[in-house]
Amino acid sequence: MVSDYLSDSFSPAGMAFMDTVMDAIPNISIITQIELLCWDTDKITTQTVKDFIDDSVVMDISTNVITHCVDLRKSKRIKTPDAIIAATALASGYTLITANEKDFTNIKGLRYVNPHKV
Repeated sequence: MVSDYLSDSFSPAGMAFMDTVMDAIPNISIITQIELLCWDTDKITTQTVKDFIDDSVVMDISTNVITHCVDLRKSKRIKTPDAIIAATALASGYTLITANEKDFTNIKGLRYVNPHKV
């Protein structure tokens, strides 16, 4: 979602939604931090991503997140990184912002928003 936001690839409504998210202090999973830092981009974008991470609360993998993650992995066909991201949102009571809806459907209690569909 950060890449879509930085490249201004959302609809006007999606950009407005993301502006409100970015103006607040974003909460991101430690997995999201890793994924963002692995992008192979130019120096300016890399610095912008690092600044975004520095301005965010990076959620560690707590015991509660682990419990949710294990439950998800046992009950769903979901990759571990996606399970950690979903578990982080569930454990914290947050709404997940993602364009990757297919990996997060049918997870009981998980709320998510796709800014491409706002």
